[in-house]
Amino acid sequence: MTKRRGAEEGTGSPVAGRQDRAGPPPLRSPWPAAPSSAGARADGPWPPPAKVSGLAGTAVRLSAARASAGQRHRARPDLTAPQTDRLRYLDAATRQIARGMNLDETLRELCRAAVPAFADTALVHLYDPLPVGDEIAPVVQVLRLRTTDRGSPPDGTPRGVVHPAPDGLLVKLLRNGRPVFGDLPSVAATAAELLEGADGPRAVPPGRRLILAPLHGRHHALGGVLLVRGPGRPEFTGDDLLVASQLATHTALGIDKAMLYAREASVADTLQRTMLPPSLPEPPGVRLASRYLPSSRTAQVGGDWYDAIPLPGNRVALVIGDVMGHSMTSAAIMGQLRTTVQTLALLDLPPDEVLHHLDEQAGRLGNEHTATCLYAMYNPVLHRLLVSSAGHLPPVLLHPDGHTEVLRVPPGAPIGVGRGGFESTEIHAPAGATLLLYTDGLVESRDSDVLTGVERLRARMHAAGSGSAPPALETLCDEALGTLGSRDRDDDIALLAARFEGILPDTVAYWYMAPRPQTARQARRLTRRTLHHWGLDSLVDTTELLVSEVVANAVRFASRPITLRLLLTDVLRCEVGDDSAVVPRMRHARPSDEGGRGLFLVDHLALRWGATRMSAGKVVWFEQVLPGDPHRR
Repeated sequence: MTKRRGAEEGTGSPVAGRQDRAGPPPLRSPWPAAPSSAGARADGPWPPPAKVSGLAGTAVRLSAARASAGQRHRARPDLTAPQTDRLRYLDAATRQIARGMNLDETLRELCRAAVPAFADTALVHLYDPLPVGDEIAPVVQVLRLRTTDRGSPPDGTPRGVVHPAPDGLLVKLLRNGRPVFGDLPSVAATAAELLEGADGPRAVPPGRRLILAPLHGRHHALGGVLLVRGPGRPEFTGDDLLVASQLATHTALGIDKAMLYAREASVADTLQRTMLPPSLPEPPGVRLASRYLPSSRTAQVGGDWYDAIPLPGNRVALVIGDVMGHSMTSAAIMGQLRTTVQTLALLDLPPDEVLHHLDEQAGRLGNEHTATCLYAMYNPVLHRLLVSSAGHLPPVLLHPDGHTEVLRVPPGAPIGVGRGGFESTEIHAPAGATLLLYTDGLVESRDSDVLTGVERLRARMHAAGSGSAPPALETLCDEALGTLGSRDRDDDIALLAARFEGILPDTVAYWYMAPRPQTARQARRLTRRTLHHWGLDSLVDTTELLVSEVVANAVRFASRPITLRLLLTDVLRCEVGDDSAVVPRMRHARPSDEGGRGLFLVDHLALRWGATRMSAGKVVWFEQVLPGDPHRR
């Protein structure tokens, strides 16, 4: 069998019969070019190589009479040679214009297709701002020179900026949508306004050497393109108006597509970023840093997220997750899952319980949405880390001596699968250690599997932590991102780094007390003794009063021993816990009421206060500024 070119060689063009012929014709001009014409020529093969997914063929049996009639029909071609050349040119030119994926590429491909094959100079003016989709176009618009025959953008100077009158001839020509010659005096004056300050000719050429072709999108006029021929070439003809109209139509559709694509990418990117935490908290005993990088393909946003949630008892929850898929739907699902995790975290549930309830919530959103998630709870007093994973990659722990390890956490099933079975693992988190949580975009690529990427990340962290002093968190995040190299990213990346500093045992005091009437007096005595030991004598009176009010309120509702804890960090924090789910609310007592003033005193004297529900009761806390603190009230 004789090998034929065309679709068999991946050009994407159909072939007929057994005649050997070339694929789609190259972009060559049916018009003679001027010897001194300047512009950008479209080089390289056309169309670009593409993967052939299949080959289709059709065989038709003809009778002898029909075959003879077909031979006579082919002997009488319907198109003259110039018309055929124009059609071949338009076919190649419109394909080339359609290659552009954004605004600049579309305009650049238009100029490459038009110059020098069709004209010697092409100048494109677009409305600024451009209307997008079916939105209402602004009343006052500016025409700005966006590109010339060389495809160069404007330099930002006022040259090439036109302010057309709303009822002027230029606006009428652009709204009309039909290309016109520049030989009419009225059109020549309009063309001269567009040519002023451009890189091409400064004056309108005589005769029919200029065409003004409006750019009409699906709903609005977008601007216009000027096509100019120099004196060394024939003038434009009536058939050339049809060619210019086709070039302008396909360009306008490409501009519409590029603007819609850009708006979708902007909306998706904004949606993704607004659902990420705008800033990280600063809980005592741990320092945090984060990074988020979108994928190289702008519109392909993902569902990666991270979070750090302060918990009662100066603990902090570290969360990272990845929703499968790349779309605005993935980003929206990510936002719902992140909100669910925040709500569950404030219930003070263990990590495996948080993932269990998150899996149930994902099932309500639909079985087609799956995600991986890792939830870690750090206790700075005990220097312990409780971790549970739902199909997520294991975190990397950098020890103070520079040793690194990939933590062995039971992976569990991804969120949304509905299998459950999550487990929590407790790990020692020494002071000075750094935990790195990340998504698969950091360690997985087309030329590297996940295991290789994780090992490469561990090696980079080991190299960064081998110095005499531990690296700064921001530096460590940059080193981790260096694992990517210079390759394009197929997936977005979320990164959360936590350096554990812990809280010294000498700065924590903890007691259990029975819920009796004399418990408030006992709490005042313990508070006074502890503050004297910490050298905070100036806070004794105020703290005794506040502790007494909060403990007395807990005694009223508690049926089991209540807890009192004092923590000395950058503030003095007091926490009172009991087994009642009734959360106190501040109210204004009347002069005749015997109670109702306790929380009013707490609100007035403390720096801040709050109440947090827990799985077995609640914790009421308040904080006071230390002596000499600039934030002291």
